[in-house]
Amino acid sequence: MPKPILLAVDDEAVVLSAVERDLRSRYGRDYRVLTASSGEAALDALRALAGRGEPVALLLVDQRMPRLSGIEFLTAAAPLAGDARKVLLTAYADTDAAIRAINQIGLDYYLMKPWDPPEEKLYPVLDDLLEEWRRQVRLPFEGIRVVGALWSPGSHAVKDFLARHQIPYLWMDFDTDERARALAGRVADGRLAVPTVLFPDGSTLLEPSPGVLAETLGLQRQAAREYYDVAIIGAGPAGLAAAVYGSSEGLRIVVVERQAPGGQAGRSPKIENYLGFPSGISGGDLTQRAVAQARRFGAEILSAQEAVGVEARDPYRVVRLREGGEVVAGAVLLACGATFRILPMPGASELTGRGVYYGSAHTEAAYYRDREVFVIGGANSAAQAALFLARFARKVTVLVRASRPTAAGYLVEAMERDERIEIRGDTDLVEVKGSEGLEAVVVRNRVTGAEEVLPGAALFVFIGVRPESQIVADLVERDEKGYVLTGADLVRDGKLPPRWQLARPPFMLESSCPGVFAAGDVRAGTSHRVSSATGEGAAAVAVIRQYLKNL
Repeated sequence: MPKPILLAVDDEAVVLSAVERDLRSRYGRDYRVLTASSGEAALDALRALAGRGEPVALLLVDQRMPRLSGIEFLTAAAPLAGDARKVLLTAYADTDAAIRAINQIGLDYYLMKPWDPPEEKLYPVLDDLLEEWRRQVRLPFEGIRVVGALWSPGSHAVKDFLARHQIPYLWMDFDTDERARALAGRVADGRLAVPTVLFPDGSTLLEPSPGVLAETLGLQRQAAREYYDVAIIGAGPAGLAAAVYGSSEGLRIVVVERQAPGGQAGRSPKIENYLGFPSGISGGDLTQRAVAQARRFGAEILSAQEAVGVEARDPYRVVRLREGGEVVAGAVLLACGATFRILPMPGASELTGRGVYYGSAHTEAAYYRDREVFVIGGANSAAQAALFLARFARKVTVLVRASRPTAAGYLVEAMERDERIEIRGDTDLVEVKGSEGLEAVVVRNRVTGAEEVLPGAALFVFIGVRPESQIVADLVERDEKGYVLTGADLVRDGKLPPRWQLARPPFMLESSCPGVFAAGDVRAGTSHRVSSATGEGAAAVAVIRQYLKNL
C-alpha cells in the first residue's frame, strides 16, 4: 500500500520550503510529502492522486494565495480528498475567516504563521489530526472482516462493539455480497452463522458474544490485582475522568465496563460544546483519548465484564462480576451512567437491532445511505444523531413529542438549515412495522389526533434515560426514578439515612453506604452533560481520597 499523502500548498517559496522541511523531518517515514506553489497546481495533483487511488491524509494550505485563496482551494478540493484533515495557515488578520471556515468547509484547525518551534506549535496539532485520520479513513483493508446482515441483531452488536473499541473492520453484507455468503460459517445444525467474524490469522468466530470477542481480541477482562484503592463501575465520561485523575495521583484504579468504554457519549457522532475542541470531537475520539490517558497512568480497564452487585464487607467494598469472581477495593465509584428508555409500542422489541437502534447512529449510519430513516427524541443526543445521519440518508425525520426540540439552540438551528432533515413536533410514535427489518412507522399528531404511516428503513431512539443503578438497589438509597442519592440529598428533615452509622455526614458524591460514591448520569441531580460527568468524576477522586485516609 502506498504511503498516505501530506500536501502543503503555499505561493511563497521560502515558506513552502520550511513547511516541507518540517513535515519530512517528523512524518517522512510514514507519509509522502508533496508540495504545490498554487491552489490550481494543488488541485491538479489531487486529481492525479485520486485517479491512482492514493489516499491523502492532510492538506496544509496558506490562506493568502493569489487567484485561489486557501479556503477556496479547500472547498474545491473536498470532492477529491474529502477524508483529508484540513489545516489553514493564516496571518493574524485572517483569523475571522478561519473561524468561519470551521463551519463552512469543516476546517479542522488553523495555525498562525510563523509556527516556530514546530515541536510546540505544529507537530502536536498534526499528530492529533493524523491519528484521528488513521482511525477513521478506509484504507485498503487487511484486518478483521465481519460477515453479517442488517436484519441481524448479533451483527449490530458486533459492529457496535468493534466501533466503540476503535477496532477497524471490514463489513461484508450477507444479503448483497456473494463473497460474504461464501465466507459465512455454519453452526452445528448446518445453519449459516450471521455474524461470522474472520481474523487476519485465519481464525473465525461464529455468532460471538461480547465476552468471547473481547477475549479473542486480547482485551483485558480480569483484574490483575487482589486489591485496589478504587473500583469504578462504568467507563463513560465520569468513570474515565475519575480513572485518569485518580491513577495520575497514585491510586490503584480498576474500571469495570459491561460493554465498551465511552457510555452514551462514546456513541455521539460529534460533541461541539466540549471545552477545547472548537470544531467539535466525536464521542469515540474523546473516549479513545481518555482510555489512553487512564492506561498511561496505570489504570486497568476491564472490557465486556459486567458488575452484578456491590457489597460492604468492612473495611472493604466488593464488586461481584457476572462471570464469577470479584474485585476488592477500598472504595467504589458508581459511574454506571444511564441507558435510553425502551420503546413500549408494538413492533419495537421485535425489530431491535434489525432497524430499531438505541443510540448507535455513528455505527449504523453508513449502512442506510440514500434511504429514509427516523430519529425519535428532541434533546442534544437526538439532534447530533440526526445531523450525522443526514450525511448519509436521503431523508431524516425527527419525531418530537413537544412542539419543537429541546436541544441546544445551535443544534436546532443546524437541523432546521439541513434540507435532508424534517422535524415533526407534537408527534407520538404509535407502532413500528416490518418483518425482517423496519419498513414503516405509525405516528399520531398530538394536536389533531390524526395518524399517518411513514415508510422508512431505520429508527434511532433517543427518548430519555433510566439510570443503571439496579446493582445497588439493596445497598444505597435511590430516588423514585432510580437515581442514586448522594451528599446533602441524603439528609431529610435534618436526619441522616437510617442505615448511616458514622458520626460524620456523607461526603459530597457519597451514597448512603459509606465508601460507595456516585458520579455522572447515575446520580440524582446530575445535568446529563459530558462536561458535568467529567467534572463529577474528577471531584469524586478528591472525596474518595479523603475517605480512604480514614480507613
